[in-house]
Amino acid sequence: MIHWFIGEQPGDQEDRAGRPFVGPAGRLLDRAIRDAGIDPQLVYATNAVKHFKSTRREGKRRIHQKPGRTEVVACRPWLIAEIDAVRPQLVVCLGATAAQSLLGAAFRVSTGRGELRHPPTGARCRPPVLATVHPSAVL
Repeated sequence: MIHWFIGEQPGDQEDRAGRPFVGPAGRLLDRAIRDAGIDPQLVYATNAVKHFKSTRREGKRRIHQKPGRTEVVACRPWLIAEIDAVRPQLVVCLGATAAQSLLGAAFRVSTGRGELRHPPTGARCRPPVLATVHPSAVL
């Protein structure tokens, strides 16, 4: 079984590397996956929003900006295509943006965290969804 994890969007390091979860939050996620006894080779990680939304500050690296609903909706077809291609039995959403991309804008991690949910009727995403906090929230 492939374990599916969906994050919000690439961070600065992920955007530069072209791969999800390679920065500090990714290292924490990798440690949690190993601690849970999950084979990292059976993990598929992606993001709900496919581009890095950022702002530049003088003398600083690019700073993360939360993606808007328009960006989440625009990227949803790619996320659904990934789910359709891999056909996971369960999707774990890391953070509100990832969860809202599949469960709707009204979903709140603060009240729905850890509950097995099914996407709204008529949604193209078929597997059940479990939402929890994003590793960056722990950092």
